[in-house]
Amino acid sequence: MPYKKFEEYNVKVTDDVKNRYKNIIEDLGEDTQREGLLKTPERAAKAMQYLTQGYDQDAAEILKGAMFEEDYNDMVIVKDIEFYSLCEHHILPFFGKAHIAYIPNGHIVGLSKLPRIVDVFSRRLQVQERLTHQILDCINDTLQPEGVAVVIEASHMCMQMRGVQKQNSVTTTSGFRGAFQNIETRTEFLNLISSKLS
Repeated sequence: MPYKKFEEYNVKVTDDVKNRYKNIIEDLGEDTQREGLLKTPERAAKAMQYLTQGYDQDAAEILKGAMFEEDYNDMVIVKDIEFYSLCEHHILPFFGKAHIAYIPNGHIVGLSKLPRIVDVFSRRLQVQERLTHQILDCINDTLQPEGVAVVIEASHMCMQMRGVQKQNSVTTTSGFRGAFQNIETRTEFLNLISSKLS
């Protein structure tokens, strides 16, 4: 049987946002009765709900649901985690990769949960600086590891499509807690995320 993806949307929110998008499109000078635009307000309303679904999710609970006692206290890194978010200033996309490391302190977490919390926080209206710290603080507060590190590299459409229009610019943000405030540990992490081991 082929895979079926089912997405559920709040009918009231969809109708409300759909009508707002219809008004915006008309205010911009387009004909919402044109064939190509007939379903655009509804599609846009559903897309916006999908792109901001992180407001309805609890990242800490996701981590708590996959914490395991384990006597391992060396660095764990999940790198090149793709993410997509919306800049809260222009509601234009920014996207890139997140790199996360932590040093366990009696508990490890299922590896897939780290990309999941990236999604929870990126599926909101965001700025990259806040996104970095929300991921960092959630892991630090929930797992209480010996240290956490987060680096995010992203391209911002608000800089590339409009305004300054610099298509090749990349923004990097970072945050470090605990053991990663030690320069040697931090350097090891930064070297590992920038190298190709395979």
